[in-house]
Amino acid sequence: MDQSALHEPPVLDVDQLVVDYGPVRAVDGVSFRVFAGEVVGLLGPNGAGKTSLLSVVEGLVAARSGRVTVAGVDARQHPVAVRAQMGVQLQQTAFQPDLTLIQLVRLYSGLHGMEVDTAAAIAGLDRVGLRREARRRFSQLSGGQQQRLALLVALIHEPALALLDEPTTGLDPQSRRELWDRIERLAGEGTGVVLTTHSMEEAAALADRLVIMHHGRVRAAGTPEQLVQEFQGDPRVARSQRGQATTLEDVFLALTGGAQ
Repeated sequence: MDQSALHEPPVLDVDQLVVDYGPVRAVDGVSFRVFAGEVVGLLGPNGAGKTSLLSVVEGLVAARSGRVTVAGVDARQHPVAVRAQMGVQLQQTAFQPDLTLIQLVRLYSGLHGMEVDTAAAIAGLDRVGLRREARRRFSQLSGGQQQRLALLVALIHEPALALLDEPTTGLDPQSRRELWDRIERLAGEGTGVVLTTHSMEEAAALADRLVIMHHGRVRAAGTPEQLVQEFQGDPRVARSQRGQATTLEDVFLALTGGAQ
């Protein structure tokens, strides 16, 4: 990422966020920031609190306390304005199966108040390698093609922030690398990206910084290289890996008890 962006206000600022479901505390005082052009990997085993945290950012869940701002706008006070500043891609996105890709791009552009004609829709599909499939129905696409379309639709309105929830799950290696390239281009164009993944390879390849969560709290944060260096001599790593940490996965397993 462009280091000058670190001197600008963050596109996402999560400050001391707390989320409760009855007596269960899912998120316990989490804070982190994402800047323009930066990819931040949000890591943690199932049940770590990642989904609950993102649900607050997306406006789907109310936090007990803490504050979330997107592009300087308070998410609790101005939820509609915040949603306009973000794009969300889930692990699996269900589109109308009988609509063509052109129709889907035009439909979802319209939902964001944008008028997109057929030529503009095809140009957008071309950017994600789907020009040849433009007139095919969504149900005819492969898994990788569906994920590329989902990313295009999520970002059709050019938001400041992209939330990508395990976007490459279930993809073959080639489709996964193609999506990696698209995410890197997205960040290069200045979008701030939050990426959740269970793949340490993916996290190390894409993320500028990582936030590792466990039991609702942040256990460690930093660049992949910093985390490996910081925890090399940590006794938890030594017990878990029978020696010094040599990879990001060593650090992750030691900090989260090895549970995925």
